[in-house]
Amino acid sequence: MGIGPRLEFRQSQSLVMTPQLRQAIKLLQFSNLEVVAYVEEELERNPLLERDDSAESIPERAALDQQGGLTTPLDAVEGVASEQMHLADSAPLDMGHAETYDTGTNSDGYRGSGGGFETDERGIDEPLAAQPNLRDRLSEQARLSFHDPRERIIAAALIGLLEPTGRIEVAPAAIAEALGAELAQVERVRAAMMRFEPVGMFATSLRECLAVQLSERNRLDPAMAALLDNLELLARRETRQLMAICGVDGEDMAQMIAELRALDPKPGVGSDDAMPRSVVPDVLLRALPDGGWHLELNAQTLPRVLVNQNFAARLPPGQDRQTRSFISEHLASANWLVRSLHQRAQTILKVSAEIVRQQDGFFRHGVAHLRPLILRDIASAVELHESTVSRVTANKYIGTPRGTLELKYFFTTAIAGTHGESHSAEAIRHRIRALISGESVEDILSDDAIVARLREEGVDIARRTVAKYREALHIPSSVQRRREKAAPA
Repeated sequence: MGIGPRLEFRQSQSLVMTPQLRQAIKLLQFSNLEVVAYVEEELERNPLLERDDSAESIPERAALDQQGGLTTPLDAVEGVASEQMHLADSAPLDMGHAETYDTGTNSDGYRGSGGGFETDERGIDEPLAAQPNLRDRLSEQARLSFHDPRERIIAAALIGLLEPTGRIEVAPAAIAEALGAELAQVERVRAAMMRFEPVGMFATSLRECLAVQLSERNRLDPAMAALLDNLELLARRETRQLMAICGVDGEDMAQMIAELRALDPKPGVGSDDAMPRSVVPDVLLRALPDGGWHLELNAQTLPRVLVNQNFAARLPPGQDRQTRSFISEHLASANWLVRSLHQRAQTILKVSAEIVRQQDGFFRHGVAHLRPLILRDIASAVELHESTVSRVTANKYIGTPRGTLELKYFFTTAIAGTHGESHSAEAIRHRIRALISGESVEDILSDDAIVARLREEGVDIARRTVAKYREALHIPSSVQRRREKAAPA
């Protein structure tokens, strides 16, 4: 066989992950608020995109009939976005520039005052005054409490080592060695800072944190100190042994335990100025008078954008190649974004509608009627890939008459029934909690007793599974519950 150059033709298929494709996949996984932030960036970057403020509201449409089914076929469901977005062209996302594929409360602050809005002299564009965070407040207290420069350096180091819980995980001896200071001086500064507001910060253990708070309330007597020295017995509900160690009767022990429960074991948590992030639902569900359901996307969080097709037309003729390339690139990018937003809205509405249909019993009767559900069930029903359904349900919330819930909440594993049926694991956990909540002091249910009760109700479950669910619910064992309920109130 001779060796020489030759020409061969080969045909193969491959998937090219373009930047637009990656962003389309990411866009599907974004929540509505994240999509709004992304669109705002695109509006600043792309001159051919405009914000569409023409539609004040989105027309409502009945989504589900009385049996929980759609009033129109799933394929014909038009997402709310279809009424709010004007498509630049109707080409599918997997063609042209995008080259994508199917992978299968207002936070505005309000400063309260004695009068109404007419008495507020602030300008409308004046931002709210930033409140100092926890570390800033601690630093201010340290500045007022310590005048020695060395003590201020130690205080700043302690603030820097502070954990989110409010504890100091580094040993004071290691801090003193790192700063080149005496251990006694570090401990003296730390002891003073433990009484800063909130009280109990800078402690190295749970006992020390609680002891400082009790001392501040003038309640750290010898009996309470003995109780703090035996917190592990309190965790196991060894009430009688604790009464003997502390030298108190049942009534005093119950009062001491109540005082401990009123303390804050993690004073750093919740003490910062970060406002809790309110969950804004991406999809809204409400009941109709005829017993059906109405499903729609949350119009308040959906971005509305238009492609300015006249921008290029207004440019004078004879532009250079660089200008034409700039206009062409940004026009294609704007068209891609509008099509992506439209497809995203359609997909979210389609998947949400199928979830509502599958979990109709939950919305009508509660968590006990939650059905076992996996991604494959929804994917096969709406003819999408499981990965697409997973992205759609990630970081998305639905506002329902039973509260705002994450779409992932409705996907639970199945527990076999004694008669061949299946039960949702979440419904079983709810039932276990209900059984334990209804037990009396004379009849504390063990895990075996709970298994027997559930099997009488048609649930075939193992004792270790009951124990796992009980521990996940942070419910103590039957022995600990018996000791706790036997203790005097």
